[in-house]
Amino acid sequence: MEKILNIIEAMAHEKGISEENALQAFKEALINTAKRLGGEDAHFEVTIDRENQSYQIYRVVTVVSDTDPRAEEEPENYISVEEAKSYDEDIEEGDQIRTEFHLEDFGRTAASNLFRELEYHIQRRIEQDLFEKYRAKVGTVVIGTVSRVDDNENTYVEIGEIKGILSQRNRIKGESFKTGDTIKALLRFVSIDPKYGMHLELTRTAPKFLEELMKREVLEIQDGTVEIVASSRIPGERAKVALKTDRADVDPIGAAVGQRGVRINAVSAELCGENIDCIEYSPIPEIFITRALSPAIIRNVKIENKNTSQQKAIVDITSDQKAKAIGKSGINIRLASMLSKYQIELNEVEGITERSPSDSGKEPQKSNDISALENLFK
Repeated sequence: MEKILNIIEAMAHEKGISEENALQAFKEALINTAKRLGGEDAHFEVTIDRENQSYQIYRVVTVVSDTDPRAEEEPENYISVEEAKSYDEDIEEGDQIRTEFHLEDFGRTAASNLFRELEYHIQRRIEQDLFEKYRAKVGTVVIGTVSRVDDNENTYVEIGEIKGILSQRNRIKGESFKTGDTIKALLRFVSIDPKYGMHLELTRTAPKFLEELMKREVLEIQDGTVEIVASSRIPGERAKVALKTDRADVDPIGAAVGQRGVRINAVSAELCGENIDCIEYSPIPEIFITRALSPAIIRNVKIENKNTSQQKAIVDITSDQKAKAIGKSGINIRLASMLSKYQIELNEVEGITERSPSDSGKEPQKSNDISALENLFK
């Protein structure tokens, strides 16, 4: 077995793992093989000399006092001082006796056992390396090819060396895939199943997927000029994204939307036509909630339970704006609530709020913000 270290290095290169991991797997294989041949309860240690391309296996026995019962109960691992002195007169309690253990003495049995153990531990190292590789990608967009779709509408996706699973609940309503399709999805988490091995759970419904797609499309988000503070989605229908920037010369909304909406439309197309509202973030909750409820124009915002986890915002709104605030099937108010982390309650007040024909661009939003600011000083 003198050339085995060369074989280990070749295996590391072939399997795509580091030499250190391969050598660690070799150590574990040697120890387990020694245990099979020399006693399962025995303690073994391995030293590897890479310079001389050699290794040694040692059986390690600890010296204990003559009255210690472990010397009789576990003779594989413990020896009394009296018995140990037959090996070395200077030996003391607590010392260790290391005896070299030679696998070669067991012939083909040792070689066969070592091969099986080495194969097993190398495979575990490959899986561990893959696990760490993909765990570092959790929360990012991955691209893969659909390999099959089962009877439960679970979509299996080949991503590099691993298979990902996009379950029906993690798929946008109404979309379907067939074998051979290339899809993008967010890597939700990595798990190892004892029966099926390692697999990746994918999703296309998480708000984080929308954020990662926008990061890919918008250079200003990639380089940190514009930051996504929060997002909320009703997958396949509508979404809201709160953006901010610390630079006065950058319009975060304009950067995200792009010229003629080219950037935001590309993201929307990937999400089956999901409508995406880009909102400028404000650290002042009254202003932020006002913007989150756009396109509705609101009269007043009052924050309740400000210092508790059950934060609530009472929003005064006229009857003509109430339907806009709620949105179709309650989508707008739900998204605004998820985005702002406030429970929003609408309070209908008298009057009519209308945009004048001359109002355009951001003016209505600006007047809303001023109105919300004024409320802070009432």
